[in-house]
Amino acid sequence: MPKVRFTANLQRHVQLPPVEVAGTTVRQALENALAQSAAGRGYVLDDQGQLRKHMIVFLDGQAVADRQDLSDPVCPETEIYVMQALSGG
Repeated sequence: MPKVRFTANLQRHVQLPPVEVAGTTVRQALENALAQSAAGRGYVLDDQGQLRKHMIVFLDGQAVADRQDLSDPVCPETEIYVMQALSGG
């Protein structure tokens, strides 16, 4: 099963331990990983279920291609990292 990990920076705001979840897309994996944490879901996804602008998701070291629908495929060996995106100057 894909492994979903949330960075230490996110852990300062919401408790989101690493989990192994079912899913064949980023959306399915994230929904399953966040199912037990309403606060975590609200921090990572907006009310439309889309990735918040200040978040970024990596699959095995590569940024997801589909930020809107999160339809990038994942396989059982995929490691998904969720972190806050840096911005500003």
